[in-house]
Amino acid sequence: MTLPTKTVRILLVDDHAVVRIGLKTILADDPRLSIVGEAANGTDCVRIATALRPDLVLLDLRLPDMPGFEVCRLLKAIPEPPAVLVLTSFADDQLVLEAISAGADGYLLKDFDQTELANSIVRVASGGSILDPIIARKVIGAARSDGITKSAAQANGRGRTDRLSPQEQRILTLLAEGHTNKEIASTLGLGEGTVRNYLTSVFTKMGVENRTEAVALWLRR
Repeated sequence: MTLPTKTVRILLVDDHAVVRIGLKTILADDPRLSIVGEAANGTDCVRIATALRPDLVLLDLRLPDMPGFEVCRLLKAIPEPPAVLVLTSFADDQLVLEAISAGADGYLLKDFDQTELANSIVRVASGGSILDPIIARKVIGAARSDGITKSAAQANGRGRTDRLSPQEQRILTLLAEGHTNKEIASTLGLGEGTVRNYLTSVFTKMGVENRTEAVALWLRR
């Protein structure tokens, strides 16, 4: 795994103080990570993120003033937006889909292992993506129930993979495994800029807007 060249600066967002305290305790001993701020609601999250420019926001979806996916959308709209890793107790299908559509870079449930969480933060902050297996199955199920099957894809262009070139398929497979652009470039002997160009083409062909949504639909294969 490619490690970040600097300590990952994290903003914790959860409306329960005891959860924030627990997360700070869990992450405090990892030298790769630094907690630079915390927020108990979406409004404060966006304000603090705009001021502090963290590398990653660890975001709960259930907040008192607005849904977490709306917070994610606002975070992704600020200049040089942070990576967003959703961490929640809920695997509600609609919330998952909304968060992915809003640009979340990863989605984990709170029954995590301490080391797993730290490694996931590092990977997402380095440009990778994480999708909890339970969440992945729900996304796939929701996509099927919404009619995003092969015939539907041919009708609306969303989720199609038959348009992808062999190289694009290789890149998307590596992306689904959680690799960063740099790791993909190294594996395939490409430049990072070339990988970014390929991913832009992939997103366009699949009718998606971000890495996590592309991975979720790719998993349907």
